[in-house]
Amino acid sequence: MIDSKAIIWDYNGTLLDDLSIGVQCINTMLTKRELPLLSKDQYREVFTFPVKKYYETVGFNFNKEDWDITAKEFISLYTSLLPDSNIFPEAIQLLSQFKSLGKKQFILSAMEQNMLNKSVKTENISTFFSEVSGIDNIYASSKIENGKKMIEKHQLAANEVCLLGDTVHDYEVSQELGCQCILIAAGHQSIEKLKQTGCPNVVNHLNDIIKN
Repeated sequence: MIDSKAIIWDYNGTLLDDLSIGVQCINTMLTKRELPLLSKDQYREVFTFPVKKYYETVGFNFNKEDWDITAKEFISLYTSLLPDSNIFPEAIQLLSQFKSLGKKQFILSAMEQNMLNKSVKTENISTFFSEVSGIDNIYASSKIENGKKMIEKHQLAANEVCLLGDTVHDYEVSQELGCQCILIAAGHQSIEKLKQTGCPNVVNHLNDIIKN
């Protein structure tokens, strides 16, 4: 399935299995506001980028509360639970497989850069990557500009790059960069939502890539 010379990995929900703590964090915040809680399946249907829109969908009112304070509240909860998450076991197999094939590998994430660096180091996967790119704030905004900078910095031919992600936004990024894309429905969005993008390669698990 992947004949590309370079692989750009999304992090949360693609390499890092953090769906459960994401649901736990938002439900803690919903409980505080006396709003309906989300099941894992409901979360995967409503989660989107920019994340502010997803918060509004589940009942947050940013006319009554400050978005900055809300974002910081989530990050505080998420940071406290992050040690409970681990890299998908099959991700390690794929990282090693790509490395043995001589493919360059990168991380392009909407996680804040320092938190991302720490998590990647904690998971002992730093050595697989030529660059680990996060964002300079906590608001989980678009990754498109960072992706363009990555392509240019490493002199990558976009048609020789494959992006692996778990959200509709990852497909949007791949379209903007002009690279191939595989969406994996083991993270933050359902396979139905991922298929709606029109992406030709949507799989249930990283294992489905290994098989190919």
